[in-house]
Amino acid sequence: MPQPQASTPTACLALADGTIFYGKGFGATGETQAELCFNTAMSGYQEIMTDPSYAGQIVTFTFPHIGNVGVNPDDDETADPVADGMVVKWDPTEPSSWRAAGALSDWLAARGRIAIGGIDTRRLTRAIRQQGAPHVALAHDPEGKFDIAALVARARAFPGLTGLDLAKEVTCAQSYRWDEMRWAWPQGYARQDNARHKVVAIDFGAKRNILRCLASAGCDVTVLPATATAAEVLAHQPDGVFLSNGPGDPAATGTYAVPMIQTVLATDLPVFGICLGHQMLALALGAATVKMNHGHHGANHPVKDLETGKVEITSMNHGFAVDSQSLPAGVMETHVSLFDGSNCGIRLDGRPVFSVQYHPEASPGPQDSFYLFERFVALMDAA
Repeated sequence: MPQPQASTPTACLALADGTIFYGKGFGATGETQAELCFNTAMSGYQEIMTDPSYAGQIVTFTFPHIGNVGVNPDDDETADPVADGMVVKWDPTEPSSWRAAGALSDWLAARGRIAIGGIDTRRLTRAIRQQGAPHVALAHDPEGKFDIAALVARARAFPGLTGLDLAKEVTCAQSYRWDEMRWAWPQGYARQDNARHKVVAIDFGAKRNILRCLASAGCDVTVLPATATAAEVLAHQPDGVFLSNGPGDPAATGTYAVPMIQTVLATDLPVFGICLGHQMLALALGAATVKMNHGHHGANHPVKDLETGKVEITSMNHGFAVDSQSLPAGVMETHVSLFDGSNCGIRLDGRPVFSVQYHPEASPGPQDSFYLFERFVALMDAA
């Protein structure tokens, strides 16, 4: 395909079907390949880029103003970006927030993440919705030299997320304690020094704010790697077990996580799961998961609580879903997406076990879903 002649692009996004998007590169230089998804959130780009659930994906932001409030260390959900790249409509402007500690482009460059601006993100989003999440290659070269055929071939060679266990790549290397609570004005992040319950959190790719919410709810949190065995979990004598969010195909991660969860369930300990943790719990209870066409990614997804009739505005980030038709007897569907009716929550009838697909810690409502952490604590109180 010939290069555009009007101006020299410095970045190129190549889809596996041969479609090419040219734009202006920022962040790191080089090439990468991944699955492409879109996120409809109007804010929180730094939290999105550092969410471990985005491993193996490049994020297209449908909101055009990305980068305008800069970056700061308080907003990282992990130590480094996990999403493989960023696609935006307009080039990031100079930071305009008093909280900014740096510019988005510099932050990405320092962390080896490629980004492209000047893209028709509406056209790209329509393509994702109609065709499903495509495999892509993203390149940034300040001189604008691209081997288009090689980029398309690289996109086509990407294996995809189906069957891929990415939790092992983003989990912690060893166990650790967590006592930092949610941010509050004016002190910032305070420490939990009067915890009521001991919780073991399984890190499939846990976001920091989930751990903060557990601490704020009165939990003394010990985080264990995704590969932790039931014996290792129970050795901590927890009052409850939390299953975190994470990336990849839940069926692949389930090969080692499901046996652990099933053993924990046999103890009658309270169990709470979020996102991949929700899918892991469903698999452990005998349900199945399916790959979605383009997934749910955004901070404006309406979810209905079937038991109360309440509608929550939620934050979501998942490309797989629990198949509600596969839920066995005794496993109740508690929440559904009002966008497409897909499953967003389950509970085990008569047992202190529940989970949700969405992210109650992400504050999209902003506090519609914090009750879930309080529910988990109440179950531990009752136990």
